[in-house]
Amino acid sequence: MMTAITRRELLGASLAAAATTATLATGLGTAQAASPRHAGRGRLAGKVAIITGATSGIGRSAAFAFAREGASVGFCGRRKALGREVEAAIRAEGGKAMFMRADVTVPEQVRDFVDAVADHYGGLHVAFNNAGITGRFQPLHELDLDTWDRINATNTRGVFVSMKHQIPHMLRSGGGSIILTSSLHERSTRPGAGAYATSKRALMGLAQAAALDYGARGIRANVIAPGIIDTPLFRGATGASPEMVEQSRQKVDAFKRIGTPEEIADVALWLASDESRYMTGSSVLADGGVLAGL
Repeated sequence: MMTAITRRELLGASLAAAATTATLATGLGTAQAASPRHAGRGRLAGKVAIITGATSGIGRSAAFAFAREGASVGFCGRRKALGREVEAAIRAEGGKAMFMRADVTVPEQVRDFVDAVADHYGGLHVAFNNAGITGRFQPLHELDLDTWDRINATNTRGVFVSMKHQIPHMLRSGGGSIILTSSLHERSTRPGAGAYATSKRALMGLAQAAALDYGARGIRANVIAPGIIDTPLFRGATGASPEMVEQSRQKVDAFKRIGTPEEIADVALWLASDESRYMTGSSVLADGGVLAGL
């Protein structure tokens, strides 16, 4: 059994890595394995979905998952080459996909991206606001304003701006589902994570505000709080050898393994679908039991 200090240190490093997979991780290849439980059931048939931060990691997996369930998917990211790879791979499977380079910290780019997707596909029903960064972890008194502003510009302001432009299209489409990618840090953080944890905890407030403002008009809003997710970024940020990664698999959660981007994409898929139609203003913790063991 790991000590509490060692466990938290590993957890903090791992969560920091996992949280940025949407925008910073290296590509996982153009092919993505379909969920054996959810492939091809048409749960998003006829719906238009937007995903931010979808050139890698969780967002990339969600783009494949949504398209396989029948959605017309518009997605963005900062890396054009990776975005085009994902777009081509989804289309090769027979799915509908549209990539547009956009940075969520630039409001005009967000507006143009959302409008382009809604205009191209004729509406908007699902918005998975997944883009996020971590930044450097520092004690509060050492944290400079530039770092604070940069983290919150993506993780909080970028999500707000995205929602601001998505909601009018959803209202015109008769309602929809908004999903925000938060982090385990919204519930349990670590020393030095003040800016990051604050930016992620703020998302619950945005989701609840949207749930109350638009619930009667058919829009739901929920949050996913992922735990430790196995991506190239996780491995690089922890500086872990394959042996250390395997050790973390065995010790950090109830399942004795790290989660996959596809598993978080499945949670997003459920929140996007009508199967979660009575759920709004809530957070889904998908950490494999990490918090249960702390």
